[in-house]
Parts: sequence; structure tokens; C-alpha cells
Amino acid sequence: MSFHNPPRGGAAVGVLTDLDAVETAAVIYLRLWADRGNANTALEAEFTNSLGHHLGTETADTLNEIGAMIAHYGRRPLMRHQVGCKCLGADEACFANLIGAASEGNREDAMLMAALIVRPDVAPALAQLAQTYGLALRRMANMADDLPTYSPSKTLH
Repeated sequence: MSFHNPPRGGAAVGVLTDLDAVETAAVIYLRLWADRGNANTALEAEFTNSLGHHLGTETADTLNEIGAMIAHYGRRPLMRHQVGCKCLGADEACFANLIGAASEGNREDAMLMAALIVRPDVAPALAQLAQTYGLALRRMANMADDLPTYSPSKTLH
């Protein structure tokens, strides 16, 4: 008898609707960024439409830096679900908690989450980027309906 075991970090630990607006947006934008890579003009346009040209461009750049840092210094590849998936993977939950904690000024929790994602010597830099990024997402959330929300699809993974 064989059982299907998802790759470490990809196992579903919840659903996106369990998260607050900032954490949900962090996961959705991470999925979109990973699908489209660094040349993601659609994300930059979304950020600049919500935050203005300067802050929007900085937010897109910060997401690119976070993605590059995770790809280069990650303890292992970060597992993610498809953009429309309702599930929340273990790695995505960790990322959401990193961004949420950092945006609330909980530096110790952010450092802990960062150290689970990247090498410990790089964790402080990731936590700082997460704070910058999370604060931008929080600003978007406060501007009413500027963050993406989860909309159910038939995609499970």
C-alpha cells in the first residue's frame, strides 16, 4: 500500500481564508511572483495603482528581493500551491506569518519565521525586507479593497 506524501513544505495546513488580509495577500502575491518571475510588470502595476508610483515600485522591488533571497539562501526550495488553490501549504503559512509578524513590528517572531525559510545568517535581512513589504501590504489593506482576496476555484493544488 502506498500513500501520497506531498513534498516537505507543500502539505496543506489550512486554507487561505484562515489568514488575515495582509497574510492572504502575501501568499497570493508570492504565488503570482513565483509563476511569473522577476519580470512581473502586472504585480508592479497593481502595487503602483494602489500605492503610487514611488512606493509601488519599491514594493515590487522588495518582493523581488524577498523572492531572490529565498531562492538563493533558502534552507530548501519553498513549496507553494497554484495561484487559485484554496489550500495553504506549510511553507506558505510560514511566509504569511513572517510577513504578518514583521508588519506588526514583532521582530522576534519575524526573525524566527525568517530563520525557518533561509539560512540563519541571512534571516535578519529577510526579516527587514518582510517588514518593509508587510507595511506596504498593510497600507494597501487600509485603503479598502486594494488587496487580492481568495476567490474559490476548483483547483485543489
